Amino acid sequence: MVLNVLYIISIVAFIIVIPVIIKKRKKAGTSGIKSALTSICVLLSALINILAYWFDFMGMLTWSISFLLLILAAYFTKYLPAPRGIN
Repeated sequence: MVLNVLYIISIVAFIIVIPVIIKKRKKAGTSGIKSALTSICVLLSALINILAYWFDFMGMLTWSISFLLLILAAYFTKYLPAPRGIN
């Protein structure tokens, strides 16, 4: 029961987070795919782990893909725009 509630919360979080990321990118005037790849890789990593748990596919391949996506997310942080200042 608790796991079902956590899955529902994570699905709702995915549905909410993606439009928020898009709005923040538009507001900041950020364009291009390279600066978006950090958030894409992190969200894909979470999604792959959830799907792997649901379909009982928690093997070395799933962990390798998740690890690779997190490394790629860390690599693409260099393309994120620098913060302008703290107000």
